[in-house]
Amino acid sequence: MSPPCHTSALLLVFMTLAVAGAEQSEERSCDVIGDESSESQMEKALLKKLEPLSHMRFNVTVEKGKTENYVYHFRVCREVNSTSHDFGGLVQTDRQNGKTTVIGRINETQVFNGSDWIMLIYKGGDSYGRHCSGEKRRAVIMISCKRGVTASSFSIISEEREKEQECFYLFEMDSSVACPAENSHLSVGSILLITFVSLIAVYIIGGFLYQRLVVGAKGMEQIPHFAFWQDLGNLVADGCDFVCRSKPRNAPAAYRGVGDDQLGEESEERDDHLLPM
Repeated sequence: MSPPCHTSALLLVFMTLAVAGAEQSEERSCDVIGDESSESQMEKALLKKLEPLSHMRFNVTVEKGKTENYVYHFRVCREVNSTSHDFGGLVQTDRQNGKTTVIGRINETQVFNGSDWIMLIYKGGDSYGRHCSGEKRRAVIMISCKRGVTASSFSIISEEREKEQECFYLFEMDSSVACPAENSHLSVGSILLITFVSLIAVYIIGGFLYQRLVVGAKGMEQIPHFAFWQDLGNLVADGCDFVCRSKPRNAPAAYRGVGDDQLGEESEERDDHLLPM
C-alpha cells in the first residue's frame, strides 16, 4: 500500500473512532411517553426545570432481613449506566449476587406537578415475573419543595407489588427545583415611594453637607433652603389657624363699656334732688 493510501486509511479509522466515541459519550435524556408532537408545553417546562438535577447521582440502600439487600441507583432524565444502553433511569442492584434490575426507563417518562411538588414517573422497567401479573415495573419519584437545597433526602417509601396490576416503587426527595417562583416584583406604588424617599434623603444629606462645608453655615442655617422652609411653615401655620380656629373672627369684646342708656339713667337720678319739696 502506498504511503498516501496508508495515511488516508489511518485518518478514516480515527474519524470513525471519534464519531463512535462521541455517540457513546452523548447521554440520552427523558423522552415523554407519546409522539414528540403530543408533548405539552407544561411537560417540556417541567423537564427543563429538572435540568439542574440531571448531572447528579442518587443512591439508597435497603435491607430487609437476610433475604433482601438492595441498592437503588437513580438519575434525573439520564441513564444510570450509559454504556449498557438500556435507558435505565432507576436501577436496582442485588448486593448478594450483583444482579441488576431496571425499575424504570427514561424513554417512557411521565411528569406532573403541583404547587410545591413534581412527580416523575419512569415506566417500562423489567418484568415483575410472578408478581403483579408479570407486568413491567415502574418507578414513581415524588420531588418536594425545599428552598436552598439543590437535592437531598433521596429515599424509598414503599414498593406496591401485592396488587394484580399497576404496581410501582415509590421514592421521594427534596429539591428547590420543585418550589414555586418567588414573587419579588414591587408594585408601582412601592417603586414611587422608594424613589420619593431616596430623593428626599439625597436632598437633605447633600444640602446639609453643601451648607456646612461650602457655605460654612452653622446651626439651623445648615438646613438646605432654611428660609424657604421657615416661610412655608409659617404659611402652613396661618392656614391651619384660619381653617381650624374655634372662635368666630368677629367675636364681640369680652368686656362692656359705659353705654348711653346708663348715662341717661344716672342724670335723671341726679336731677331728682334739685326739685322743690
